Amino acid sequence: MSSDFPVRPELGTVVVGVDGSPSARSAALWAADEAARRGRSLYLVHAADTDRRALFVRAETLQAIREAGRDLLDETAAAVEKDHPDLTVVKELSKLEPVAGLTSTAGHKGTIVVGNRGLGGFAALMLGSVGLGVAARATVPVIVVRDHGDRPETGTVTAAVHGASDLKWLRVAAAEAETRKASLRLLSVWNVLTHVGSVATMLDDLDGIARTRVQEVREIADLLRHDYPELDISHHVETGTSTPGILIDASAHADLLVLGAEHRALGATPALGRVAHVVLHHAHCPVQIVPSGFTDGERREEQ
Repeated sequence: MSSDFPVRPELGTVVVGVDGSPSARSAALWAADEAARRGRSLYLVHAADTDRRALFVRAETLQAIREAGRDLLDETAAAVEKDHPDLTVVKELSKLEPVAGLTSTAGHKGTIVVGNRGLGGFAALMLGSVGLGVAARATVPVIVVRDHGDRPETGTVTAAVHGASDLKWLRVAAAEAETRKASLRLLSVWNVLTHVGSVATMLDDLDGIARTRVQEVREIADLLRHDYPELDISHHVETGTSTPGILIDASAHADLLVLGAEHRALGATPALGRVAHVVLHHAHCPVQIVPSGFTDGERREEQ
């Protein structure tokens, strides 16, 4: 396993969608904390979708939508600045629909934050459409925040590891842990049901497959320790029959759960895999989805 990839990826500006819902407000406050940790600006985005609405609503209605959006952005900015008076907050009233508005503002290096439920305007939509849509289509990291009240910090960032190819995006998880002064826990789930029944895999081979997985995760941990020598990194392989279930249980003891995501085509629409889909709906902490090509894009910009 080689380590020829740029280390310490840059954690960019933070972009959060606001729509007036309690979930979006919680996401905005969480995003402000994230931006402050990074020393970055916070972009508050309300996607008014006026470009599309202009086709079927009156000009007066569009103006009312814009005014309501500006008021919402002002109110959210005031709430954020109350806790973070020194944070640079940028308010953006987007003409685009929610997913396009957020991804456009995030550019190539930002991080998008969304609440797990929406309401009116920003989309009158649940996580299944906006949150999942952003996570499936974005080429930058996306964090979905579930409101769990004043949940105490655990001092741990947990990253779900599948194999050696995860090293690229795992550096984002390491950077997140470093900004929090938290430990990084690499968790790999070895699901025996994915091997039993395979024509090529006999039961006698299962122990060998498990040992290979443990060795892969150990090597990843060693490479990350080389890149982040001051970061406390542990690695674990857990056996079970439900990968989402194990990750959801692990999220109860983490401040952030980080997953790598390969965008899959579902008809003509990109979609996340089953594990990410289930975890996003049931995790006990914010979940970050890092596209596998995110750090590839960062490398191309540097060359």
